[in-house]
Amino acid sequence: MSHDFVARNRLWSRLDAAVAALPDPPATPIAVVDLDAFDANAADLVRRAGGKPVRVASKSIRVPALIARALAHDGFEGVLAYALAEALWLHETGVSNDIVVAYPTVDVSALRRLTASPEAAAAITVMVDDPAHLAVIDDARPGGAVAGGAEIRVALDLDAGLRLGGQHIGPKRSPLFDTADVVALARLVHERDGVRLVGVMTYEGQVAGVQDDVPDQRTRSLLVRRLKQASMAQLEVRRREISEALSQVTGLEFWNGGGSGSVEVTAADPAVTEIAAGSGLLVPGIFDHYASFEPRPAAYFGLRVTRKPTPAMATVHGGGLIASGATGEDRSPVPWAPPGLHLTGLEGAGEVQTPLTGHPAALLRIGDLVWFRHAKSGELFEHVRDVHLVTGEAVTEVVPSYRGCDLAF
Repeated sequence: MSHDFVARNRLWSRLDAAVAALPDPPATPIAVVDLDAFDANAADLVRRAGGKPVRVASKSIRVPALIARALAHDGFEGVLAYALAEALWLHETGVSNDIVVAYPTVDVSALRRLTASPEAAAAITVMVDDPAHLAVIDDARPGGAVAGGAEIRVALDLDAGLRLGGQHIGPKRSPLFDTADVVALARLVHERDGVRLVGVMTYEGQVAGVQDDVPDQRTRSLLVRRLKQASMAQLEVRRREISEALSQVTGLEFWNGGGSGSVEVTAADPAVTEIAAGSGLLVPGIFDHYASFEPRPAAYFGLRVTRKPTPAMATVHGGGLIASGATGEDRSPVPWAPPGLHLTGLEGAGEVQTPLTGHPAALLRIGDLVWFRHAKSGELFEHVRDVHLVTGEAVTEVVPSYRGCDLAF
């Protein structure tokens, strides 16, 4: 009997006991976070970052209490938000006073709030990769005047993909690739009233977000690892060249890079001053099978068995929590505890019901809980208002997700 099999059976028993002890049975899906695993993952991210601060990627968390818990760990500094309105809320509620918005914004309402508040403007950095983003900031100022309102902190989002044989491998994020284009936009920001260039971001998603040690895909995994090595080698050269060129324009406060799957190699780059990570705190299904770290899953959702279509099957209510990205098997939730359950090939995870097969299905009774892992971190909490924090066999606290705070970003 494997260690994984035993551990997952213990998890099943532990989470069931924690939920059973609650005074009122919660509605499904029941979202839980194992704080022991969460804290262990936080410590591991800090270790892997090798002394460089880790900035919490809020997109991969979406639970204010867990963002604050991560920031309470030594080695974590600041938040990498995914929307300006979110960043303003995190600042106003005291979660963080050091927030970088990872994506350009055209949210005029949020920009008006930012330019009208010197305190928020001092705490929040917005991302740009096109002069049009600067024009949107200007238009949001009081009276549309460039000099009106607070000075806005700006960072440049640079394309960090691998260019190989005329192909672009990696997220299609930014048009900024060539050093000359980066410097041209940096000069435009530097010479513009009302904005100040303070940082740069390079997210190498083709390294940080791709599995490279899948047991039944040895050849593909080897190819992925070689592409990752080529990508990081090319990116280190580009970062050095761009950093040297930007130093002739202005001094930067930070250079953000990385992701949970590439912490060590990104931290080893001298140009990078901080590492972004979020998924590594919760470790969703898509973050299994990485050569760079040992995953400790921390986030789960529970569904109750409502049918037994055959003695050897069990059907749970709901379950179709499909992750974003290119549709495929790796975007489906993973039946995790008890171990040995599988989605069916014809039905998969359904909006109203999800049939399950595998040897434990015969033992499950109507009303029993089955625990799943979502494929992508953070997205689970878009489906629930309450998150149950578990230590040992007890729910120690029930906290709101962004949805539970009535936030829509």
